[in-house]
Amino acid sequence: MSFRIGKRRFHWLGLLTLGYIAWSLMPVLIAVMFSFNEGRSRTNWTGFYLRWYLEDPERSVLHDPTMHTALLHTMRLGLIVTLITVPLGVMLALGLDRWRGRIPAGANLLVIMSFVLPEILLAVALLFVATTLSTPLELGLVGQVMGLVTFQLSYPVVIVRARMLAIGPQYEQAAIDLGATPLGAVRRVLLPMLLPAIFASTVLVFADVIDDFVLVRYLSGDASTEPVSVKIYNTARAAPTPALNALATLVLAASLLAVVLGFLAYKFFSRGERDVGVESFTRDL
Repeated sequence: MSFRIGKRRFHWLGLLTLGYIAWSLMPVLIAVMFSFNEGRSRTNWTGFYLRWYLEDPERSVLHDPTMHTALLHTMRLGLIVTLITVPLGVMLALGLDRWRGRIPAGANLLVIMSFVLPEILLAVALLFVATTLSTPLELGLVGQVMGLVTFQLSYPVVIVRARMLAIGPQYEQAAIDLGATPLGAVRRVLLPMLLPAIFASTVLVFADVIDDFVLVRYLSGDASTEPVSVKIYNTARAAPTPALNALATLVLAASLLAVVLGFLAYKFFSRGERDVGVESFTRDL
């Protein structure tokens, strides 16, 4: 169903899509806009200024030590969890794809279950472990990293396994027929072809970690281990200034930058990746 406005034809489905996008992005754009507000109000626009990023000597993101701590802790969590989760997820995906039996079937079920497991349930369980049992898990950075790795591990596993199913086993078999060992075929043929999925997993895990709230709040220790999401939650109940919007905007910018870089890397490594692995191996022979 469609109708004409001028010389263009608009479909109801397209209008619904545009309406949904506008409804989803409008609050975010308004919050970002007021981060550049000159005055203290978060509802009345008084002019464009960088006061809450740089200029204010006490309350700007640049000069407020609590906001420094929250932002740096958020980025640190994102980097550490991503560097741990993605390699573990890739290795687990390879193991689940190669191993047959009840144990890998159970592990695969646990991976799928993590998608439907409520995050708050995992957070409460890990909080109980950290505060009651004698384990290496403790509140603060260590507990947050362990909890986030546990929760995020399923994403690279599912993405990489889906990529492996699309690739198929024929390229590894061709490399083995040409004289490669099974490990050499994985390292020199399969892994280069998995790079798009690995980059996609990296972007997804990093963007999700820096936006996480439930796990990091339950497993945070003192104020130095509160990320931006917890800082915003605790401050929004008081009398926040647009500096809070500025802090959230910086996290949003980091997420968008990660998505853009991941998309460019995905496009770069997706071009002709089906031939790169076997060609490089045969050339090395």
